[in-house]
Amino acid sequence: MMGNNTYTNEEELKQTVHLLARDIDARGMCHMRFGREPLPRQILIREIIDLCRELLFPGFFGSDNVNSFNLEYRLGLQCERLKSLLENQITACLALASRDSAATGLDALRRRAAGITARLIAQLPELRSLLHTDVEAIYLGDPAATSREEVIYCYPSVRAIINYRIAHALLAEGVPTLPRIISEQAHSETGIDIHPGAQIGHHFAIDHGTGVVIGATAIIGDNVKLYQGVTLGARSFHTDADGNPVKGIPRHPIIGNNVVIYSNATILGRITVGDGAVIGGNIWVTTDVAAGEKLIQAKANNIVRLKNDE
Repeated sequence: MMGNNTYTNEEELKQTVHLLARDIDARGMCHMRFGREPLPRQILIREIIDLCRELLFPGFFGSDNVNSFNLEYRLGLQCERLKSLLENQITACLALASRDSAATGLDALRRRAAGITARLIAQLPELRSLLHTDVEAIYLGDPAATSREEVIYCYPSVRAIINYRIAHALLAEGVPTLPRIISEQAHSETGIDIHPGAQIGHHFAIDHGTGVVIGATAIIGDNVKLYQGVTLGARSFHTDADGNPVKGIPRHPIIGNNVVIYSNATILGRITVGDGAVIGGNIWVTTDVAAGEKLIQAKANNIVRLKNDE
């Protein structure tokens, strides 16, 4: 009896394996390696971001054993490790995106990855300057923040914005997949979802942060502040003849300079929120907002537009 059950189970197992393997590559559900190319690794990409955070804010992230005597030495070691990991993971993502990577050649992909890596590392001082404006905006805009150091150490929005700035730079270099992995890791860590394709200016602040969503084609100006639960999303999608969404069409809001958007506001579609506008909490916005305009919801189902002097 036991032998018959074993035989039956083995046959069922073989059938299951056959069904799992059948046509899987054609359906795009399995990445078939062509040989020696690496695969994207979440754990290595987390290390990449950890290294970037350490390089951008030494002593705040990673080792606290940083002083004026060992700073350049430690930064040099971190840059060397970052270079190695980035080249490997960019190569992996380039190979993953190319179904013809065997014909393209792994050496060619590695050369391209090396160039992208060198340019990304060269951008780190500029990215640090940009991130310093973000930290400054968060600190100055939050009365509960006692110091800039507290903001860097404690605020999840700083971590999310670091990931976004790195991911956006990689996307601008044409790197596939890796920018989304980096942004989704920040999403998992902080609850803040910023697509790497969004364009965001300097002095960008997110207060509290949980539930913030910024779509791929959103454009955000300088000195903009978002509170928790804000969505900059799409209202609808253009579809092709088969009813599938058309990729790459601008579909998210354009936010001007010096704008404040309070908690749980939802702003949808390719609309414009003008410079200096204020969007109150729990408002659904699908039409343009003029420069300096203030939108508040005085009572349920009653949105009130205030003049600039009110």
